[in-house]
Amino acid sequence: MSKIVALIKKELHGYFSSPIAYIILILMLSLFNVFFFLVIDQNREVSLRDVFQLMEFMLVFFIPLLTMRLFSEEKANGTMEFLQTAPLTQSMIVLGKYFSMLIFYSLLIALTLSYYFIVEYFGDPDPLGMLSGYLGIWLEGAFFIAVGLLASSWTSNQIIAAMVSYLILFSLYFSTSFAQYLNGSAEQFLLQMSTHTHLENFAIGIITPSDVVYYLSGIVCCLAMTRLSIDSRLWH
Repeated sequence: MSKIVALIKKELHGYFSSPIAYIILILMLSLFNVFFFLVIDQNREVSLRDVFQLMEFMLVFFIPLLTMRLFSEEKANGTMEFLQTAPLTQSMIVLGKYFSMLIFYSLLIALTLSYYFIVEYFGDPDPLGMLSGYLGIWLEGAFFIAVGLLASSWTSNQIIAAMVSYLILFSLYFSTSFAQYLNGSAEQFLLQMSTHTHLENFAIGIITPSDVVYYLSGIVCCLAMTRLSIDSRLWH
């Protein structure tokens, strides 16, 4: 565990030593704030439901930019060799990089908690509904990061890693758009594969085991595939 923590600290130091992390953090937070005030002003309701759904859409665009360098940069710079000689297993490396980015993302979400207090000042929001929405958007971001980490492990080119992440995330997000052209089990499959379907339940205050399992299983699957990927493609 101490080795994973050390790697997390190293990765976080790398993020915050670069202006790119600050630029993305400020840009994302600024966009979140703009859309928050626009939605609240238009809807005139003490709910963040539409705000969470807009945040989800923006995460599809921003998460790949955050994750594209995680393994691609290491491979391009030849620094994977240093990790290889360090007393770290492949699983530790995957977890260290994943949790470091998850902490960075959690910081971003934590900075939006002020939305609840702003809404509470003007009305009487449902605190459990708000908590459900935040849990949903956090789980979705955690899933997107795992997808981006996997894509980054497939190539040494950061642009290609971002493009692959976009392809996967757009497919998951927009699968409901294609479901309308199908019926029966095929339609249900696409609906259940859609991230939008599962976040929608969280956004309206409904937490179901199937939605939680969807995100957690997606995260575990992507991390396991990343572990296999760096074992077969980067270390030999």
